[in-house]
Amino acid sequence: MASTDYHLAQINVVRARGPMDTDVMAGFAAQLKPINAIADQAAGFVWRLQTESGDATSILAYEDPAILINMSVWESVESLRNFVYRSGHLSVMRDRAKWFERMAEAYLALWWIPAGHIPTVAEGQERLELRKKFGDSQRAFSFSKTFPPPDVGEGDSLSLTRSASAPK
Repeated sequence: MASTDYHLAQINVVRARGPMDTDVMAGFAAQLKPINAIADQAAGFVWRLQTESGDATSILAYEDPAILINMSVWESVESLRNFVYRSGHLSVMRDRAKWFERMAEAYLALWWIPAGHIPTVAEGQERLELRKKFGDSQRAFSFSKTFPPPDVGEGDSLSLTRSASAPK
């Protein structure tokens, strides 16, 4: 596969200061739909984890119900970076201490997937654990130390086969 045959997957987790329907989370909850709409229309956006409500805040991926999960797929590191740091999303990032506790361990992992593959929550959790245990590597990395997509024939032992239906 050529590098254009890969997309960038990301997972990030946060620990909310309260349930989504409480006053402490009201400012964040009010921004969910507008920020998700910005993501959905962003250059390079492919897919994001969501329920029928349009976001992922009700997905319980961990035993602690205060841990919220976010996953998405992008065409490149640059397209994700532009959304995170050069769009309306930046104001959410600046205010995150109002709604989320500071994470002691890695809370973000990026990794390359075959274009068309939709990562599972379990796959994202595994990548996050890899980054927590081993730091940045080709298999799980951060914005501060990115890696290129695998070369032809290189592959990744944790990558799954290509999905039959490609997202957007």
